[in-house]
Amino acid sequence: LFTSLQPFFSRRSSESFALTSTFPGSDFEVNDTSTMKFVSAVSFLLVGSAAAFAPAPATFTRTAANSHASTALNMAADEGPVRIGTRGSPLALAQAYETRRLLIENFPELAEDGMIEICVMKTQGDMILDKSLMELGGKGLFTKELDVALLGNEVDICVHSMKDVPTWLPEKTVLPCNLERETTNDAFIHKDGSVKCIADLPDHSVIGTASLRRQSQIMAQNPTLKCVNFRGNVQTRLRKLDDGVVDATLLAIAGLKRMSMDGCATAVLDWDEMLPAVAQGAIGIQCRSEDERSLKLLAALNHPETKATVDCERGFLEALDGNCKTPIAGQAKVVDGKIHFRGLIAMPDGSQKFTISSEGNVEDAVEIGRKAGEEIKAQAGDAFFKMMVEMSPQQVLGQITK
Repeated sequence: LFTSLQPFFSRRSSESFALTSTFPGSDFEVNDTSTMKFVSAVSFLLVGSAAAFAPAPATFTRTAANSHASTALNMAADEGPVRIGTRGSPLALAQAYETRRLLIENFPELAEDGMIEICVMKTQGDMILDKSLMELGGKGLFTKELDVALLGNEVDICVHSMKDVPTWLPEKTVLPCNLERETTNDAFIHKDGSVKCIADLPDHSVIGTASLRRQSQIMAQNPTLKCVNFRGNVQTRLRKLDDGVVDATLLAIAGLKRMSMDGCATAVLDWDEMLPAVAQGAIGIQCRSEDERSLKLLAALNHPETKATVDCERGFLEALDGNCKTPIAGQAKVVDGKIHFRGLIAMPDGSQKFTISSEGNVEDAVEIGRKAGEEIKAQAGDAFFKMMVEMSPQQVLGQITK
């Protein structure tokens, strides 16, 4: 595990601040000379406002923030350290340290000792691993405690895997920055590597995944396959696979790449075989809406093409009011200056599936996604969504395991 994170730790060999953290799912502590501030997770719910989430259409012209970044932020040293809030999983830490690297690259004054702190906290989704995300309630399971710390001025920015972020944000917060996106596809990982794709799995094989999106697309290909709840960090899931708990599993290739673990993948699935989750492979950074310093920092880090595609996909999800009881997939990419979007909704057992494709101008990214969501909603019909709303988690799981 430490070896997989070494590229991120080695970048800060010249700094001095103290890190001692037990990584979730591991049996040891990592001790290193980097600063880490531990923030207690506060477990209460935030009331979100749909109006608070208003993704700005992205353009493909970098602003002057990059070339004049240091000048604009020369007051940084007088304002104290930049405090980065993050979950404590190896993947989340890799993403936080990548954010730190980019901040220093764009603002060299932040390379001074103590100018950036990594603040680690556990979320509800990290702490309860014996239940599916659907049973826990779905939205915000990996973000609420970070929201609390941000609004309480315990951190200045929060680094998220975008697919974990609800389409609404707490009032007085914004998400103005997406880092350049990694490959969005899912990786198929077989226990011994002898099977290269879902279609070649023997009947009645057991696949470990907590994602209804993956489960519905798997079972649409072969209804005899059995999907079982499979949660925990990447290392925990791979250990379960090695122990023979399941025959295969699926993980986002982006996360594996960020930890230099993509060699574990048996195959990378194309969109026709497994359409990825909305915002998969993207990192988002949140801050307080009136924090001018953080807004300037994040403007320099934002990748406009990624922002446009993620906003399009989240527009689709917002139109569907998606939650962890509804299998939803959506992906956008920019080709020749145009946004191309593909979306999918399905029944959890794969018995019904609806798809949609659309395209348009980049500046219309959010509207393209929302319109696609409205169209697929009409295509599926009211009965489909009424059934999904009324179905209990136990009924959904019953469909999958029947």
